[in-house]
Amino acid sequence: MSNCYQDIHLFRFDDQTGEVYILAGEEIEIIVLSNGIWEFL
Repeated sequence: MSNCYQDIHLFRFDDQTGEVYILAGEEIEIIVLSNGIWEFL
């Protein structure tokens, strides 16, 4: 994200599921699952 000059507005780690949620820029939402697979929402 920082290489694309997108501001990261929200970074959340859920310790129960091991998932990471990232909200960046105006419209970019990414979830990183506990197994390392990530996807756009």
